[in-house]
Amino acid sequence: MDFYMKLPRNKKEFALFMGIVSVNIIAPLITCFESGFHLYVWRDVLTILPFIWLSVIAIVLITYIPAEKMTALIAAKDDSFRSHIVVNILCTVLMMSVFLTVIGTWIGTRAITLEPIQMFFYKWPRNFAISLFVEMCIAQPIARFALLQLHTRLDEKRQLG
Repeated sequence: MDFYMKLPRNKKEFALFMGIVSVNIIAPLITCFESGFHLYVWRDVLTILPFIWLSVIAIVLITYIPAEKMTALIAAKDDSFRSHIVVNILCTVLMMSVFLTVIGTWIGTRAITLEPIQMFFYKWPRNFAISLFVEMCIAQPIARFALLQLHTRLDEKRQLG
């Protein structure tokens, strides 16, 4: 039941889910840890956020199937909804953080250099930890709650109409 009520059922709901989840929190946090918690840093992040959004959507589409396959290898079919979600978040964040540690730096600095690749093993653990915390504790619960509310209302309308 949780799979049906708390996960997107179609492309429109997937877009809503993506709109709620993470980019608005993770990108500014990682940037502020990198450059300092200042208003001008946050303002600068807001100017590049649309480009981060596009890269995140592209990477989600690229990593979706591999993350699902990894999840299936780790979690058994009869495991609980929560265990599937935790494993899926872990697999997704792992893959996305690898790509976005490099691509996000290129977008943020507005330059394609070797620096994010050379500094990868220094920056990736922090980026992974921030992303995993935000996804598990903030973004995913909010997005799943919103989908549960949406599906509950839609199912009530179908039963009445």
